[in-house]
Amino acid sequence: MATRKGPFRADHVGSLIRPDHLLDARAKRKAGELSQEALTKLEDELIRDVIGLQEAAGMKVVTDGEFRRQTWHVDFLTGFDNVSEAPGKLDVFFKQADGTVTSTKPNGMYVSGKLKRSKSIQGSDFEFIKAATKVTPKVCIPSPSLMHFRGGREAIDAKAYPHMDDFWADLARVYNEEIQDLVKRGLKYLQIDDTNLAYLCDENFRSAVKALGEDPDKLPGTYVKLINDCIKGLPDDVTTAIHLCRGNASTGGVAKGGYEPVAEALLGGLNVDGFFLEYDDERSGDFKPLRFLPKGKTVVLGLVTTKNPRLESSDELKRRIDEATKVVSLDQLALSPQCGFSSGAGKRPITIADEKKKLARIVETADAVWGRA
Repeated sequence: MATRKGPFRADHVGSLIRPDHLLDARAKRKAGELSQEALTKLEDELIRDVIGLQEAAGMKVVTDGEFRRQTWHVDFLTGFDNVSEAPGKLDVFFKQADGTVTSTKPNGMYVSGKLKRSKSIQGSDFEFIKAATKVTPKVCIPSPSLMHFRGGREAIDAKAYPHMDDFWADLARVYNEEIQDLVKRGLKYLQIDDTNLAYLCDENFRSAVKALGEDPDKLPGTYVKLINDCIKGLPDDVTTAIHLCRGNASTGGVAKGGYEPVAEALLGGLNVDGFFLEYDDERSGDFKPLRFLPKGKTVVLGLVTTKNPRLESSDELKRRIDEATKVVSLDQLALSPQCGFSSGAGKRPITIADEKKKLARIVETADAVWGRA
């Protein structure tokens, strides 16, 4: 049997809970009370610890927990020239676990000039984790669609890019430059985190997108082509995956509605090896959209929630996996949390102890379903 290159039967989405003293140190650094050198030294120590946490849970893939990022997307996107954080234009409604709803306009990005990549963004971070583990290191980066979705056409300077085709081409080029650089440094497993394809499953977001002057029926195809262009030309031994996030910055979530509106474009058109899909509650719908999954690709079922501390039983997870096999072959499935354990840098409703238990449960269940091979 060939060695599985990923996604792994027991996998996870990427971010892990930041210890309180890392959050405190980052706040001190922002206030000018701590040097960058001291913060980096602490990050190094804690990343080694969190790699050990993942390995101890039995994971064959590890990340740095995104401990060096303030947020899951802004740090990376602003690493390109002429990109800055800016007020977003989309209303986002977070439904909390108790049923209350809060509304916000999360920040988006603004492209003020021609896109360039004048420096490596993730290179040194990847080399650190690669040297600190004996299993497979995974790098998670935000989807290039984040450059556009929350602001639409107005997020892109019209003087720099009078024609959007030129913007899409430049965006794919700079992303591909960064990814190819990571591959040269030894990267074998890349994950792209995308909220926007999942948001386009929700009627509220589809209406909001129309208000920005965009077509919610055409955007999935636009974004799929963009991502394909970003990852073109990679060696065959590099695994690529995408995670569709439905909003995880609260105990509830954002987007609801099954994957049907984007399933064919996503599963049938995206040139990745694996799809991390959230399935921890009813807002994700049923497994029927998985019928579009081509042979040879994997859906990683996000059945273990990171939004609350309840530990799913192995039997419960096995029942959900069995339900999915009515649509997709067991050999094309894997198991993970529904999202990262720490989407932002703030505190979460679950603890590091909960996180350990959930990762161990994923490994335990995957071993029982697929075996240890």
